[in-house]
Amino acid sequence: MTGSRACPCGGGLYGECCEPLHEGRVPAPTAEALMRSRYSAFALALDDYLWRTWHPRTRPERVALGGLGWTGLEILDVVDGTEHDQDGIVEFVARYRNGRRPGSLHERSRFERRGGRWLYVDGEQDPSA
Repeated sequence: MTGSRACPCGGGLYGECCEPLHEGRVPAPTAEALMRSRYSAFALALDDYLWRTWHPRTRPERVALGGLGWTGLEILDVVDGTEHDQDGIVEFVARYRNGRRPGSLHERSRFERRGGRWLYVDGEQDPSA
């Protein structure tokens, strides 16, 4: 059963964490929740969810997953992005494996609420990560 396993984002059990967002049963209440669900979507290869939660102004025609094995997420900073905000920033480090080589992605992501739903806009990556 998928819901009883650990959530890739580290937020608890998948069935209580990111699965309800992935299935469209509930919207992400905060920018951080959306960011966590997007990380889990990368880890689970849910490209349709990633596309749907990307702001139409900045999203690509299709999402390329790249074949990385995502291994962990650390949230470093959150600015705004609550249920009462219209925008927010989430800084994170996402760890992955590319074959046998470990790596990490350090990004400061921007989110906007549109039509009552949080969407990923874009992000600045730290090239030193």
